[in-house]
Amino acid sequence: MTNNFRFAHLYYVIMKNYYTYMLRCKNGSIYTGITTDLNRRMTEHFSQSAATAKYTRSHEPKCLEAVWICSNRSKASKLEAAIKKLRKRQKEKLINKEISLISIGIFEPEEYMRINIEKSFSI
Repeated sequence: MTNNFRFAHLYYVIMKNYYTYMLRCKNGSIYTGITTDLNRRMTEHFSQSAATAKYTRSHEPKCLEAVWICSNRSKASKLEAAIKKLRKRQKEKLINKEISLISIGIFEPEEYMRINIEKSFSI
């Protein structure tokens, strides 16, 4: 692990972060959202609480597929909007790391750090 990576990781840990995430639903659809508290938001989605998104209330989530972390709401919303404009096939490629953020119109990819996730939030 390089010192630059350690510094960048420390920066993201200290600052208030925003997360852009992609959930796969049991019907195969993909939901994209943003949050400041990923654990809380996943608990809301998977428990089908009143705080869950309207979409995931009627399309039960299956697993968390991808997460990006960034420093502010504007950047998180920009990535969310870019992902929501994609066709499902492109979303699948983004999840599988077959296409980059640049290819979907995010021209400052260094502002977003993709988090390697375990499938701990899955049913």
